Parts: sequence; structure tokens; C-alpha cells
Amino acid sequence: MTPSLNYKLAVLVFLENQAGEQLLLLRAKPPNLGVWSPIGGKLETQIGESPFECAVRETREETGFEVTTDDLHLFAMIAEKAYEGEAHWLMFLFRCRKPIANLPPAISEGQFGFFSRTAIDALPIPDTDRSALWPIYDRYRDRFVSLRADCAPGIPVQVEIEQITPALSHPPAGPAED
Repeated sequence: MTPSLNYKLAVLVFLENQAGEQLLLLRAKPPNLGVWSPIGGKLETQIGESPFECAVRETREETGFEVTTDDLHLFAMIAEKAYEGEAHWLMFLFRCRKPIANLPPAISEGQFGFFSRTAIDALPIPDTDRSALWPIYDRYRDRFVSLRADCAPGIPVQVEIEQITPALSHPPAGPAED
């Protein structure tokens, strides 16, 4: 049975440089202390912040890189039950289509590095990133997928796909109409 835990809402933003290397943060604070992960953070729910607004804010705060919602592609939403036995997380995963030019300076959250996708597999990264997050990125970064994962301690992470939306063959023409 899944324990009664608080739910946290957060974003992760996958940034790349011109060479296609991923920008990762070596985390200096929990969760994920001492391991590499994409940038991101919790939504400011008290002000009604949207996941897109949070992704723009976190990108600016952590890297100094200015992006807009148009630069971002929401490629996944994942509900993680009992992550590290501490909380349930609803994570929104974004891929930034605008390349970041330079390695940002270290911040209180940690230090940055650029890594090829292959090099990431050899880095110390969270177990759930290795078993679920990066495979999701590899497979769905140009589409959209909704998933749920059971991350309860003591069992292998189990990820289930709830829905997949195919990639657009071309962008939609103009704003949606009612």
C-alpha cells in the first residue's frame, strides 16, 4: 500500500548547448545530493504558477539563461509515488529548443557541466533518472507522454505509460480557436 505522503509539484528543464550536450547540475542539496540531474524546481503554488512559468523562472534563476514559454516543449508528465519514501511528486519535463551558449557559474544548488548523452550513463545520477527519466527523454523528447511511476523504497521502479501523443508533423497554424 502506498503511504500517505505530501504531493509536490515540480519541473525539470533539459537544456542543451550547440553541440547537443546536456547541461546538468551536480546537486549540493537534497533531494539528489551529490548526483547530476537536469535543472528544475518546485512550482510556486501559492501564486498559482503554471509549469511553463516555473520552467522559465527556474531556468533564469539557476542558469541566468533567459527563455520564454515558446522556447520550451513539454514532453512528459510523470506522477511519482513515494519518491525516496519522502513524498509523491508530479513532475513536468521540458526540453528547451533554444541552445544555451555557455556553462553557467556554480550556484548554491551546485555546479554545472555539459555532457554528451552517452557520457550521462556513466555519471552518478539518481537511480530513478537512470531507470526511467533518461529513457523517457530518449524516447519521447519530441512528443508528449504521461506516465506514472511507483518509486517506493525497496522495490524496483515501475513505470507505466498512461498516454502518448505523437510528434507533430508540422506546427499548428496560429492560436487555437473556441
